[in-house]
Amino acid sequence: MGEVESWLQKDWILSDPGSRLSASALTVGYGGAAILRALDFTVPDGAMTVLVGPNGCGKSTLLKTLARILAPSAGEVRLDGQPIRAIPTRDVARRLALLPQGPVAPEGLTVGELVAQGRYPHQSFLRQWSAADTRAVDHALDLTALQSLADRPVQSLSGGQRQRAWIAMVLAQETDLILLDEPTTFLDLKVQVDVMSCLAGIARAGKTLVVVLHELNIAAAFADHLVMMREGRIVAEGPPAAIMTPGTLHEVFDLDAQVIADPLTGRPVCIPRLAA
Repeated sequence: MGEVESWLQKDWILSDPGSRLSASALTVGYGGAAILRALDFTVPDGAMTVLVGPNGCGKSTLLKTLARILAPSAGEVRLDGQPIRAIPTRDVARRLALLPQGPVAPEGLTVGELVAQGRYPHQSFLRQWSAADTRAVDHALDLTALQSLADRPVQSLSGGQRQRAWIAMVLAQETDLILLDEPTTFLDLKVQVDVMSCLAGIARAGKTLVVVLHELNIAAAFADHLVMMREGRIVAEGPPAAIMTPGTLHEVFDLDAQVIADPLTGRPVCIPRLAA
C-alpha cells in the first residue's frame, strides 16, 4: 500500500462516523514520563471492549484519558466528532460515565442514595429532583437486581453487591458510553462472573462499554472486542478468538501458553504451560 493510501485508510478509521469515542496519536504520561505513545484507538459502538495487558502498560491511563480525567500532551480524544476537551464538563457527563478503580462511598450512604448520585449531571439550580430521576434510579436498581437492597447501607453489602451498586450509579447517569476500571478486582471468581454477566447484559441492551481487566480468561469469555496492550501501545485488537493466540500472549505477557476453544461457547481459553 502506498503512503497516500495508507494515510487515507488511517484517517478513515480514526474519523469513523459510526464510532462515538475515539483517540488519535495520544501521548500521555506522568511527571514527564510517557505511558502512552502516539496511540490510536477507536471504541466500537454498542459492544463491550475489554483492555488487558501487564501492570503499567497503560490500560488505566488510556481509560482516564478517554474520560477526560487526564489531558494528553499530544493527540486528542473525540466524543461525538468533537474534541472532548472542548465540550463542557456537564455535557460530557451526560454522554459518558466513568467508574474508577476502588471507589469508596461515604459512611452511612444507602444503596439508593449512592445510585441517585448518578443523576448529578442532570441537576441544576433550575432543575431539581424529578420523576424522570426517580425512574432512572429505579431502572438502574432493576438492571443490577438491587431493588431489595435500596435501603441498605453500602458498607453492609458483600463485595459483589457493592460493585453492582456502583455500576447502578453509572447506569443512573443514563449515558450510552460507560468506562469501568477493573470492576472485578478483589472479587471471588463466581462474583467476577456475576458482575461481568451484568455488564454483558448492559452491552446487549445497546450500551457501549470499555472495561479494564486483569483476568485473561474472564476477558476472553465476555469481550466483544479485546484489546491487548504492552508498554503504552496496542499490540492487537479484535474478536477474542482472533487475537488471543499463543503468539500474542507471548508478545504481550511473556507467557508461554496454549489456547483452546471452550467446547460450549467457542471462546478462547488460555492454559499456561508449566515448566517441566
